[in-house]
Amino acid sequence: MIVIDATDLILGRLASEAAKKAILGEDVRIINSENVFISGAKKRILNDTIQKRERGTHATGPHYPRYPDQIVKRTIRGMLPYKKPMGRSAFKRIKCFNGVPTELAKQTPITLEDANVSKLPNLKYMSLKTLSINLGAKLE
Repeated sequence: MIVIDATDLILGRLASEAAKKAILGEDVRIINSENVFISGAKKRILNDTIQKRERGTHATGPHYPRYPDQIVKRTIRGMLPYKKPMGRSAFKRIKCFNGVPTELAKQTPITLEDANVSKLPNLKYMSLKTLSINLGAKLE
């Protein structure tokens, strides 16, 4: 089992690495999901996400989450062939958490140096916690 500390990581790069590891058959646990960053202008990120949430109907979907751990998991799902058996089984091996749960506190998490937010060429990014609060999530 691989435990990834998502603090100061870029969402897309984190999601692609987690998807690759899950397809290879490893269990992936992502902790501190609220500390992930999305690259881009804040206004564009917020408008795009609100548009995704308002698309469709409540009964038929598509359903787009508002909590950070669910947004990370949904992003990873987009990088998997989740409608096929291989992708479905890989998606079941992925778990995302806000903060650090007690059962994973004793394990040493890894971090992805290639996905660090300091690699961005500009200062246009937004934290997932800020995005979730703007979408109406009740976080402490």
